[in-house]
Amino acid sequence: MSYREGHHFSLNYKEGELDKGVDFSKYSLDSLQKLWRETLQQGMHGICFSMYEDGQKPGDTITKEQVERRIKILKPYTQWIRSFSCIEGNEHIPRIAKKHDLKTMVGAWLGNDAEKNEQEIQALIALAKEGCVDIAAVGNEVLYRNDLSLEELLSYIKRVKTAIPDVTVGYVDAYYEFSRHPELVEVSDVILSNCYPFWEGCPIDYSLAHMQSMYKQATHAAQGKKVIITETGWPSQGGSEAAADATDENTIKYFINTQVWSAKDNVEVFYFSSFDESWKVGDEGDVGGYWGLWDKNERLKY
Repeated sequence: MSYREGHHFSLNYKEGELDKGVDFSKYSLDSLQKLWRETLQQGMHGICFSMYEDGQKPGDTITKEQVERRIKILKPYTQWIRSFSCIEGNEHIPRIAKKHDLKTMVGAWLGNDAEKNEQEIQALIALAKEGCVDIAAVGNEVLYRNDLSLEELLSYIKRVKTAIPDVTVGYVDAYYEFSRHPELVEVSDVILSNCYPFWEGCPIDYSLAHMQSMYKQATHAAQGKKVIITETGWPSQGGSEAAADATDENTIKYFINTQVWSAKDNVEVFYFSSFDESWKVGDEGDVGGYWGLWDKNERLKY
């Protein structure tokens, strides 16, 4: 996920309608860090699996041992693991997650390479038939990147649904894409929505309310189907996006507010992300490497 042109935050809330979440006004940074740790220890619905160590990047083949080590770190804190690809070692993620009694949202990464798309689709279907997939995500932000046409994407989704009729199938994209493309809602069993106040330049004080409005828009588009927030998070360093500042304090506040709200309103959220990944700096600028709850050395940040 990166900058969303045309979707920057603008303040149009009445003060009395604004949910600012937890009152942090009396918390020092030390006490915020303690509350962050306590919130994490209470557990999350789901977390996005960060695959790559320093020096690794998409396209590198990752070993079972690396995946297992990271799954073991995450297991005490989450019920679900979300993966983004089914090849190049990513296929180990759902298998090892299942071994550790975790539920899985398994993604097939679709792009503009038809041969790789075919490998991804076949691998996703195979993993589902092994019993390793609770939710199948056919593509991630494909329309945002303009990698496939809507018709091509719908064809892949329908193919997977036909191949694994007993598995829940959806497609992941920004919350507003489901309003733009009702065909996606029609073909999907579940609506998989990415919601990032940071990338829309939202100040931290309004970030919870803005994320809730994103969720409401996706829910309205869903026409009664379940909506899952498949990504939301806040980077801990690397600069700013308009009025959204990447700082430790803001990262802590955003995580706490997200978890408190999702538990209170029974909203299923996959937090982004588990570990910092240095390769993402190239795609997203300096903030790209700092979305993890754990740092790149697999240590909890706070």
